[in-house]
Amino acid sequence: MLNYTLRLRRVAQTIWLPCRYASEAFTRRFEGKIAVLTASTQGIGLDTARRFALEGAKVLICSRKQKNVDEAVRTLANEGLDVKGVVCHVGKQEERDHLLNEAAKLGGIDILFANAAVNPVPGPIVECTEGVWDKIFDVNLKSTFFLAKESLPLMRQRQGGSIILMSTQSAYVPVQNIGIYGVSKTALLGLTKTMADELAEYNIRVNCVSPGYIDTNFVQILMDDMPKVLSRIPLRRVGRPKDVSGVITFLASDDADYITGESIIIAGGMTSRL
Repeated sequence: MLNYTLRLRRVAQTIWLPCRYASEAFTRRFEGKIAVLTASTQGIGLDTARRFALEGAKVLICSRKQKNVDEAVRTLANEGLDVKGVVCHVGKQEERDHLLNEAAKLGGIDILFANAAVNPVPGPIVECTEGVWDKIFDVNLKSTFFLAKESLPLMRQRQGGSIILMSTQSAYVPVQNIGIYGVSKTALLGLTKTMADELAEYNIRVNCVSPGYIDTNFVQILMDDMPKVLSRIPLRRVGRPKDVSGVITFLASDDADYITGESIIIAGGMTSRL
C-alpha cells in the first residue's frame, strides 16, 4: 500500500509542483538519468536536486554534515521524491571517493553539478591571508576540478554526460568584500572552456552558471543595504533559487545538446564582462 501511494505521489509530481511551483508544468526529461550534486542540501543545490528528481532522474545529493543531508532527503521525500544522500566534504579525497562509489551503485553518472564553494572570511582582497587563499582555492577550484576528473570513468561508461560548474556574476565584475572568492570563480570560467574542449571527444559537455544576487544563506552578507543592491539590478529584484535551477537543468538536458564551454549569467541584467 505504501509503495502504491508513493507511486501516485510521484505521478502527481510529474505534472505539478507543490507551493512555489504550483503554476509550472514539468516533463520527464531525465528519465533513466543519474544526477550527482554537491552542496545540495539547501538553496540552489537543493532546488536543483528537486528539479532533477521531479523530471525523472535518480538523484544523489551531499553535504559536509549528516544532519543537513538527513533534513534535505526528508524534505524531498515529503514531496514524494526519492533522493539519496551522503556526507561528502569535496576537499577530502576519501569523501569524494565515497560519493562516487555511491554514484556507481546507482549505475554511474550522467549529470554532475559541482556546487560546493566557500568564502570563509569576507573582507578587502589585500587583507586576505595565505590560509584563507588556500582554503578558497582548494574547495572552489581544485576540488571542483578533481571531482569532475574523478567522475569521468562513471560518465564514460554511460557514453557521455553533462558537467555543470557553479561560478558567479562577481567572476566578471568584482563585488566588494568577496574579491578572492570572485577570483576563484573566474578561474572556473577558464576550467569550463578547457575541460569542454578536451572532453568533447567523450560526448561530455561542460558548462557553467554564474548567478548574481540570489536569495540564499550564502549571499546574505551582501544584502545589508537592499536598496543599493536592487539599484544595481535592472530587473529590480533579487533572484530565487529556481531562477538558477531552471538554467542548470536546461544545460543538463538534451535541449542543450549543442552547448558546451559556455557560462550563462543569471543576474537580472547586471553588468557582466571580463
